[in-house]
Amino acid sequence: MRHKSFGKMPCPVARGLERVGEWWSILIIRDALHGLTRFDQFEESLGIAPNMLTRRLAALVKAGVLEKRRYREHPPRYEYVLTERGRDFQQVIVAMQTWGNKHFAPEGASVLLVHAKTGAVADPVMVDRNTGRPLTTPEYVVAPGPAAGEATRRKLESSAWGRDNAADGASSPFDRHRIRKPGARS
Repeated sequence: MRHKSFGKMPCPVARGLERVGEWWSILIIRDALHGLTRFDQFEESLGIAPNMLTRRLAALVKAGVLEKRRYREHPPRYEYVLTERGRDFQQVIVAMQTWGNKHFAPEGASVLLVHAKTGAVADPVMVDRNTGRPLTTPEYVVAPGPAAGEATRRKLESSAWGRDNAADGASSPFDRHRIRKPGARS
């Protein structure tokens, strides 16, 4: 059964899921971030059936997450290299790893993010590049962007993540005066 396509939905989460929202795809990207590039490397690492791996790699290439490059002429052999779009997914992998370690590893973390030189364990958090502050509610809320349609605006204006968590008690965090472009002064 074919799932519903999320590619045309106005939500950036839905659009992202359309490209990588299948577990094999996310694990392939994870392995590519760890340096794997060849079909047999992915197959061995994941224990995935070759036909499934072929489909997932093709979908990731089509989505612009991986680039397929020939590395041998006879017989033809290819490697799969992360594009900028694929490398940008590292933040998602780190967030999932952190979340998984916190909530689903009662035996303790099996994989950690550490500083390459010191070995110090990192404590990843998402921060606002402009202020350096953690992206937590109630200080930060979701808001409609410039391309948001009316349905998206209504949905976000009534969402608990936006309206009920306004840091300054304003009636709506979506007041046009509060939404500023990154780097704009208060």
